[in-house]
Amino acid sequence: MSSHWKIRPQIPEIYLGSLADYPPPIAQLLYNRGITSSAEAEVFFAADHRLHVDPFSLPDMGKAISRIHQALLRGETIAVYGDFDADGVCSTALLVEGLELLGNTVIPYIPHRLDEERGLSITALEGLCQQGVTLVITVDCGTSSAFEVEWSRSKGMDVIITDHHDPICGIPEAVAVVNPKNVSVRKDSDYSASMLAGVGVAFKLLEALFHSLSNISTTRKEECLEGVLDLVALGTVADMVPLVGENRYLVKRGIEVLRAGKRLGIREMASLAMLNLDELEASGISWKLAPRLNAAGRIEHAITSYQLLTSHSPVEAHKMAQELEWLNSERQRLTRDTLARAKEQIPKDVDDAYLIMVGDKDYPPGVAGLVASRLVDEYYRPAVIFEKGETTSRGSARSIPEFNIVAALGECSDLLSRFGGHPMAAGFTLSTKNLGPLYEHLSQIARAQLSSKKELYPALIIDSILPFTELKGKLFQFIGKLAPFGVGNPSPVFLSRGVEVRNCRSTSRGEHLKLEMQSNNSEGVANKVIWRGIGFGLGGRLADVTDKLDIVYSLAANQWGSDTFLELRLLDFTPSP
Repeated sequence: MSSHWKIRPQIPEIYLGSLADYPPPIAQLLYNRGITSSAEAEVFFAADHRLHVDPFSLPDMGKAISRIHQALLRGETIAVYGDFDADGVCSTALLVEGLELLGNTVIPYIPHRLDEERGLSITALEGLCQQGVTLVITVDCGTSSAFEVEWSRSKGMDVIITDHHDPICGIPEAVAVVNPKNVSVRKDSDYSASMLAGVGVAFKLLEALFHSLSNISTTRKEECLEGVLDLVALGTVADMVPLVGENRYLVKRGIEVLRAGKRLGIREMASLAMLNLDELEASGISWKLAPRLNAAGRIEHAITSYQLLTSHSPVEAHKMAQELEWLNSERQRLTRDTLARAKEQIPKDVDDAYLIMVGDKDYPPGVAGLVASRLVDEYYRPAVIFEKGETTSRGSARSIPEFNIVAALGECSDLLSRFGGHPMAAGFTLSTKNLGPLYEHLSQIARAQLSSKKELYPALIIDSILPFTELKGKLFQFIGKLAPFGVGNPSPVFLSRGVEVRNCRSTSRGEHLKLEMQSNNSEGVANKVIWRGIGFGLGGRLADVTDKLDIVYSLAANQWGSDTFLELRLLDFTPSP
């Protein structure tokens, strides 16, 4: 897939002056992130308590805490009802741990992706009711479960919803709906961190609860909250929410807890994934830990991931980690096979289409979202993958920034049994007979919104143009202070023009591209520094390499034995004019 380079506007002189404490390339990076003063920069780099937001500014938080207080005083049995992805599993583990410290019986419930739908289900609620549950607290789900909430109330079970999904069809009549996205529907909140993950909302509920209790010492409260920040970091990074504002604060602190390796299951999982927890960054969560936590829910049951996160037994933790390692391998195989089948179904004139929608009766639902994401990456079109049942079908959708997929599904709500999600990712269930009409309607919406775009190509956002002569270790040290990197705060990307290529080759399997480069003669450097670069997935472009290139890249540290060196992570290139 081709991409067009989009260079961010150069920082104005006025802001260069207000950010004079930092080298110009760093000032540019700060400006790109909306930071225009040294005071703002100091808070951004520190990512400390100044980014904290009062949990009681979340919608309905007071109502939720009042009902939980009542449950604690009466000794009620509480259920924590989660979701089967990494965010939902971490949310469940976090809230169960926190509530169990207060003495009540707490029952965790995570639905089975293959046998149940996302969100509350009547069958599951009936089972909880039979176990004596009188209060259900959802985490990372519930916003689209108005009917189930009403059913629970009719059976004498109260429901508190904590969630972060968009309230497309209004707000359920629960005891409380603690969801920062509700601010757009109800104007009774001024909560400023609307980008919290599900686990972030669950943490804010626990924080509000602990701070409202007078029978626990302040030290004990802080220890408990600090102890679950590793779960907050895992779920937040895994769910790909923006790492800005309070999320930045929570993830930075959570990574510090993860590095300490106090949770047995995470330590075992990291060991099998060959991940050094001592040097963990957000990328390690994204590429190593999150896929393994997600694998259980995709292939079998997410309870395996829950057990790993909550285990206090070294033997059980090791067993669960081994199970997740196998499930992750199986997830990779299923994704490859299903992607190949999906691509065979895509029509040859896909470049003229504005939306891709394929599926069959044998498509495994656990990897549907992953396959849809791969199709979006390759074709840069919204993609829908569905599992076709005899009477009922379900699907996963992924999108591009130019197209809000959950809003589009909202326009097709008359065809759907249920749906929910975010602008870039959503899921739905519908009658199989409605698959054709859904495709037609979604295609019409996509055409109406995307046909005016001159080009549908992914944009490669470049932070600044940087001569090779400015690439130094000190610059990398400053860049490191911008971490944690992720959605909303991506790793900085630079463009260097006219670099001289000394050597290039593809890796043994031809997948990746390796280069040795140096500054060109026009930069007037007597002792030229040679930089190594690797372009993951660019091995097929070996023939495009010329003596001089304009390259787009990020900086990364690479370790070889006991030595650590900087290298360029090549993202794209073109021959220099």
